[in-house]
Amino acid sequence: MNVGPLTHFASAAGPQPLTLHDAGGWLQLLVQQRFFPLFSLLFGIGFSLLFQSAARRGARPRVVLARRLLVLLPLGAVHQWLQPGEALLPYAVVGLLVLLPSSWLPTRLLAVLAALAVPAALATGGGLVLIPALFLVGSALVRCGAIARLESSPRAVAVLLALSAAVAVPTVLAQASDLAASGFSIVSALAGLALAGVYASTVLLALRTRLRRPLVAVFAPLGRMALTNYVSATLLLLAAGHLLNLPASRSWNEMLGATVFVLVLQLLWSALWLRRFRQGPLEHLWRWATWGTRGVVTTTR
Repeated sequence: MNVGPLTHFASAAGPQPLTLHDAGGWLQLLVQQRFFPLFSLLFGIGFSLLFQSAARRGARPRVVLARRLLVLLPLGAVHQWLQPGEALLPYAVVGLLVLLPSSWLPTRLLAVLAALAVPAALATGGGLVLIPALFLVGSALVRCGAIARLESSPRAVAVLLALSAAVAVPTVLAQASDLAASGFSIVSALAGLALAGVYASTVLLALRTRLRRPLVAVFAPLGRMALTNYVSATLLLLAAGHLLNLPASRSWNEMLGATVFVLVLQLLWSALWLRRFRQGPLEHLWRWATWGTRGVVTTTR
């Protein structure tokens, strides 16, 4: 979803209507508002997991988390200049204003607040207002112990898949019936959240099958270097947009081809980097700033 706006794809040709006759319509239907809910949920999960880790180390956990979020602010500001609409800056701001204060709340109160925040955000049409709501949900899931039990609860994941699909099918069909007006509406926000649930639960169930090994082989290196890959993808795609003159292009094959090329390149580079190092370069610097110690980045091999 970000590659088109980032590279100004087809901007010289003027705005084109969204239909299911080209990739733009399918991206709107299957991708827009479908993945940033997962990223937001994972950010909230990561926040509470790091909080627990800092507490076990005897450090001042809120100071550790505040440093982590404060370091993300300038990185997000620079990245926002390169890619307006990126996630790092709002994540840092919302983390400081919502996640950090929520760490003082009792777990039950946090769970209630999270449960109320999601429908309130959906009622506004989703978008950025979903970020604080899903941050709170992710944090509450960790503190309630749900994340720790997830690996051993395939039945719960299957129920999540069934419920998500039951909501996703009618809402996606409703969105498809008026695709041009389906940007950030209540229906599209609900469809996005439900389809995100379908995607996540499908992957979790697939990880319990023989597909686990190839899935981990492909996604683990990308995930372990998610911050580095997110920022470097912006630079690579800006270069690709310039080289391919994507603002003057209407070829979805060119734009999506550039996206796949960058993804494969990052997969290969991530796998090679992690043979020698435990973390990506930005992940290492972020960890260093978070904990106030450089630590060890090279592998033991």
